Amino acid sequence: MFKKNAFIAACTFAATSILVSGCASNIENVQGKPTVYEDASTTGSVGGVGIESQDVVAMTDQMMRDMLANPMLTGRATPPRIIIDNEYLKNESTSVINTNMLTDRLRIELNRAANGRMVFVGRHFSDMVQKERDLKRDGAVDGGTIRQTAAQAGADFRLGGRISSLDAIDRDTGTKSRYSQITFEMIDLELGTIVWSGLYEMRKAARDNVVYR
Repeated sequence: MFKKNAFIAACTFAATSILVSGCASNIENVQGKPTVYEDASTTGSVGGVGIESQDVVAMTDQMMRDMLANPMLTGRATPPRIIIDNEYLKNESTSVINTNMLTDRLRIELNRAANGRMVFVGRHFSDMVQKERDLKRDGAVDGGTIRQTAAQAGADFRLGGRISSLDAIDRDTGTKSRYSQITFEMIDLELGTIVWSGLYEMRKAARDNVVYR
């Protein structure tokens, strides 16, 4: 009886192994899709109703040109000191967006184009600057080759803004629509007045199954 049960078990194991190996041989091992570089200023192969690379490029280019045309920012005898970072850029929209992408690109492109007509204060690097200043004052390192100042640079203007959105969805078709509004404003850091404002808006519609991260 024992030998019979062992023989049945062995046959069952062999049949299962053949079945599994036969199924495995039919699995299609498809290679991954090759990476394709896409122009960041155009709509890519994956897109939805959120803020995407082409929107970042378009809005920062528009804001840069508008700011350069403002005499209160670029027409002064002494170039103003300006802070452009995301500290006061609020995302109140349903779009997932790293706001650093907006302010970093705007600051860098504006710094290139301003050609000395604006001076940009790297307030987001203030900790790095303070550590080096402390090392110099303590005598751990020499004073460098530029100069010594009583304090870090103060700013005349700082960028603020808001990202807002309005969503709608067609329940019958699953089509989603999103109106996005991005505002940028330059604030006088003594008076609190707004010396420049910029607005970028767009509306997109799609049967959206894209996940933004």
